[in-house]
Amino acid sequence: MKRCEWVKDSLNAEYHDTEWGRPVHDDRVLFEFLTLEGAQAGLSWTTVLKKRANYRKAFAGFDPRKVAKFDQKKVTELMQDEGIVRHRLKIESTISNARAFLAVQKEFGSFDAYVWQFVGGRPLLNNRKSLRDIPTQTDESDALSKDLKKRGFRFVGTTICYAFMQACGLVNDHTSLCQFKST
Repeated sequence: MKRCEWVKDSLNAEYHDTEWGRPVHDDRVLFEFLTLEGAQAGLSWTTVLKKRANYRKAFAGFDPRKVAKFDQKKVTELMQDEGIVRHRLKIESTISNARAFLAVQKEFGSFDAYVWQFVGGRPLLNNRKSLRDIPTQTDESDALSKDLKKRGFRFVGTTICYAFMQACGLVNDHTSLCQFKST
């Protein structure tokens, strides 16, 4: 089976085949990916995928209403959790991002309505020949990053935003030889 060339193991194959590049419209899942992409900064995506189940447990199933209520005692507890990336700023940003996420939901009706406006409401279908043709940022990820930061989000640089957009199917960067390119 032909896949994008970044897929090197079964964990990434499962993620690639069932999630990556598929449009997401569920706010909880969008919050999950925004959190995981921020946690991945400086690390490999495989590292984060291996910790994903632990993240779901540690961060209340990525329910932003629950995460927004986490306090310093919870941060201290999470810093001891070996199942997640124990980086204080990343943990604290997940909590503050949950609060900002709720504000976006209130303003736009959903985070989904907010985030999809950056691609005109439809996935951007790219036809990249190989991994080296895939950018790490675009005008759309620049705009999303800038707006998220303005709204108080952290760990949402343009590269993180582009990876989020790829993960959630706002852009489809499956390479041209990949059998999953049109899913």
